[in-house]
Amino acid sequence: MTDSTGAAGSSAAVIGPSSTVPRAGWHVATVSSTRRETPSAARIELDVDGWPGNAAGQHLDIRLTAEDGYTASRSYSIASSGDGTRVVLAIDRLPDGEVSPFLVDVVQSGDRLEVHGPLGAFFVWRPRTERDAARPVQLIAGGSGVVPLYAMAQAHADADDPTPFRLLYAVRTPDDVYFADELAAIAAAPAPLRLDFVYSRRTPPGTATPPGRITRERLADATIPAGDRPIVYVCGSTGFVELVASWLIDLGHDPRDIRTERFGGT
Repeated sequence: MTDSTGAAGSSAAVIGPSSTVPRAGWHVATVSSTRRETPSAARIELDVDGWPGNAAGQHLDIRLTAEDGYTASRSYSIASSGDGTRVVLAIDRLPDGEVSPFLVDVVQSGDRLEVHGPLGAFFVWRPRTERDAARPVQLIAGGSGVVPLYAMAQAHADADDPTPFRLLYAVRTPDDVYFADELAAIAAAPAPLRLDFVYSRRTPPGTATPPGRITRERLADATIPAGDRPIVYVCGSTGFVELVASWLIDLGHDPRDIRTERFGGT
């Protein structure tokens, strides 16, 4: 669930608001599979009739309609990208939510959903061309905010793109990591990706660094330096995003190079 904000900056391997993105529209999606992603989240794969494809980092709206006609709509980041009608979501259940508990605990294969998208033209990444100047990309995720950043990392690996990529993932415990196996595979792929974790509650066995929340010092140690002029994508809760963005500016990053997306409704 997202609310996109941020300041635009020129970059290789990104598209801005003026770039061409697939046209959004309402579609009927059929749930092709669903499974547990973390103790509180589900991965849902959809087959979306008429889906025009989407860029890595975009999102969509899901609208649910009750028997009495009441509707509720929420936005969710897309964990997949490219052409075709397959769309992957990873949705965290919020206890007081109207939509997420239904999607995580009730939806089954064969169910049909109304979706609107793809949406967003700012918080996106595409493989660079030979004409692009090589600028590194830093991804920073808080909890389920990793979903659109995972889509970017996967697109980067699929394209065998040489752009330096680094992902800093702040998460409570190893059990709460989204796309754990896929991220490990991406980090081992030829396309350069450095993967760093900050665990706030429990670390994997054998980890030397004790658990703790992300700090400005840990952020500085685990991200591309401002002097290398990376494009930075930050996604997570509002508090996480605002804190990290302020630290990045303190560390010398140009605000125009910081793109943020924060959690919205439930």
